[in-house]
Amino acid sequence: MPEAMTWIEYLQSSPGIIIFLMFSLLMALMLTGQRVFGVMGFVGVAFALVFIDRGALGYGFNAAIKLFNWYPMLTLPMFVFMGFMLSESGIANDMYHMFHVWFGGLRGGLAVGTLLVMIMISCMNGLSVAGMAIGCSVALPELLKRNYDKRMISGVIQAGSSLGILFPPSIVLVLYGMIAREQVKDLWLAGIGPALLLSLLFFGYVVVRCRINPKLGPILPKEQRNFSWAEKFKVLRAGILPIALVLSVIGSFFSGLTSLEESSAVGALAAFLIALFKKRLTMKVFTKTLKETLNNSAMFLWIMMAALSFSAVFDSLHAVDVLKEFFTADLGLSPWCILFMMQLAFIVLGIFLDDTAMLIIVAPLFIPLVKELGFSPIWFGVLYTITCQIAYITPPFGYNLFMMRAMSPDEITIKDIYSSIIPFLILMVIAIVLIMVFPDIALWFPDYVNGKSLGPVDWLVTHCGWFGDFCRSAFGYAVKGAL
Repeated sequence: MPEAMTWIEYLQSSPGIIIFLMFSLLMALMLTGQRVFGVMGFVGVAFALVFIDRGALGYGFNAAIKLFNWYPMLTLPMFVFMGFMLSESGIANDMYHMFHVWFGGLRGGLAVGTLLVMIMISCMNGLSVAGMAIGCSVALPELLKRNYDKRMISGVIQAGSSLGILFPPSIVLVLYGMIAREQVKDLWLAGIGPALLLSLLFFGYVVVRCRINPKLGPILPKEQRNFSWAEKFKVLRAGILPIALVLSVIGSFFSGLTSLEESSAVGALAAFLIALFKKRLTMKVFTKTLKETLNNSAMFLWIMMAALSFSAVFDSLHAVDVLKEFFTADLGLSPWCILFMMQLAFIVLGIFLDDTAMLIIVAPLFIPLVKELGFSPIWFGVLYTITCQIAYITPPFGYNLFMMRAMSPDEITIKDIYSSIIPFLILMVIAIVLIMVFPDIALWFPDYVNGKSLGPVDWLVTHCGWFGDFCRSAFGYAVKGAL
């Protein structure tokens, strides 16, 4: 008769139970208010030591060594420095004034300008909270003073701040690419299509609502928008420098002139020189930028170390195979049902966590499972980013809702904030459904750049008979085809 198994031996023979215990302990410890990276690293190493062997104590050490040998990590402090330098030096105020001058004569023009400012700030900073802080401190008082509807502008500020992290250079997508072992270039390209889709939906909603009900976003009085063309072109310079900065960073990277690490260094140096050129580089601005860069970069390093350690334990337990077997064989769920459950999990986690914390918790589980189910990890990265933003603005517990209330004047109540976000929330759900049904919204651009998909002209020549005949006969055009 074989000896009775100990409880450890029994659990080692049932990896599904170990996985359940890991996540249960992880969630329980997080409710105590401890740092996410500390909890995750502790759970990973502790379970490795108990259920694998004593050599597993090296998992945390190996994660640290791997992290410090990872050159793409150099991009994080550079991009964070770039974003904080631009926002702390007051360049956002200049951009808002530029949109005030150019869009003040349109119904809802200042709301559209506010959307654009927050997209640009969140894009450069990589954090949606940065865009919201700028919107509440710079745009909100001006919009209220000019009799814009408080519910309209509250929704505009919350929704606009969520768009920037889809546009390159997005720090969230850089982190996702590192953890998922995917090309950051492809993730940045994949984010552009969905970001443009959401931007058009938001702009269209604001313009149409203000057209139907002009009281929501009135045209500024003539005396407040009586600017000469010389004055308009003078303030236009405020937006040219930040836009040129972003384009130089992503343009040099996509063109192959610089690597990702070199592009981030170019962006950090350019942001420093722009602040210096505009005479905004005070000691206070420089010191605060360095402090914020250090705080955020250190946080990202600890988070990545914890994620790598946790992932190593998951791989050792063959967790992906266990979960795939459980969902597909035991429960009989289709891959799309499993994907839908993942999206719901993001929304629930978004009540308690920011996007970076969510990423390190679910990445070891979800990303390998997505690959096993046959979905594109690039496409899933875009879905993850959008779903995180949906979670942040979903009443009643959305993270950004309370941030908005904390930064708003007393006349904007929590009820106003809840009701203001509903239309934008619906638009974001529509966008994510469209991206799930039509994956090429996200995947066409990276596929085209990598030579795996036809360009727009080639597609028309191939699929539109008369247009193809015309191009071939008039110009001798020949389709190169996808690789």
